[in-house]
Amino acid sequence: MNIYNEVKGAASIGISGHERPDGDCVGSVMGLYLYLKKACPEARVQVLLEKPADIFSCIQGIEEIHTNCTGDEVFDVFIALDAAKDRLGQAKECFDKAAKTINIDHHVTNSGCGDVNYIVPGASSTSELIYDVIEDKTLLDQEIAKALYIGIIHDTGVFQYSNTAPSTLRTAAELISYGFDFTELIEKTFYEKTYIQNQILGRALLESILFMEGKCVVSMVDKKTMNFYRAQPHDLDGIVSQLRVTKGVECAIFMYQTNTLEYKVSLRSGGSVDVAKVAEFFGGGGHTRAAGATMRGTFHDIVNNLSDRIAEQMREKQ
Repeated sequence: MNIYNEVKGAASIGISGHERPDGDCVGSVMGLYLYLKKACPEARVQVLLEKPADIFSCIQGIEEIHTNCTGDEVFDVFIALDAAKDRLGQAKECFDKAAKTINIDHHVTNSGCGDVNYIVPGASSTSELIYDVIEDKTLLDQEIAKALYIGIIHDTGVFQYSNTAPSTLRTAAELISYGFDFTELIEKTFYEKTYIQNQILGRALLESILFMEGKCVVSMVDKKTMNFYRAQPHDLDGIVSQLRVTKGVECAIFMYQTNTLEYKVSLRSGGSVDVAKVAEFFGGGGHTRAAGATMRGTFHDIVNNLSDRIAEQMREKQ
């Protein structure tokens, strides 16, 4: 795909990503936004997205994001990144009304929801795909490169996860050649935690439970605990990955309460469990080793339901 050819001549272009945007979502959306503003100066390019976490304030143009979408506006082209349209939140209405729709994603559970689809499940990140669809690399600059690099490091765990391919590292090498301080980006956006984040991480680790003979671990944070620490959902980023690196653990489950008998569930796998299949069964999705879903029920009911699907896969591989 050549993204410029797909939007050429459009007077208005909308871009959005999934609710509760993570690093790859923010990086890909902002990288594409900055590129299209240069490539299509005659067009009005607009980002519709939930407010990203403060750690992404280093990305140029982040303050130009429209966080409230009425759904009234009709765009010539609307681009959904890092998700299918059902995860766009308020922006889904704009996607549905657009004259032309484009979907770019790397989630294996996304079959494509646009008039034009570029879905590559083997890719490390949607940010890497944005780099690929920018055919005229002469329009890349330091700020676009920085946004895409942030997206790649977040979805690859700074190149530690199995979705890191040789092409990913080649792309990263090209991006850092633009001269931004990539070590500071890694430190400030990936590793650095606020005091509240460290407190709630410690609480989640302390109250975690090992089960399935130590092959699974689960932890949960309820609304009362969230309120006590004055924590927001983005303060919980990274907890499930920290649970997964417990010695002997093949699958980690972390959930936080979003409403009465409702939880946002994150799953991480060491490779023996395809957590995308588990999440998809419960209406969610994601990658083979990283997935999630919103589930209803008590904490114990949800753990039991997830355990059945996880155990079934483990038995099949014995």
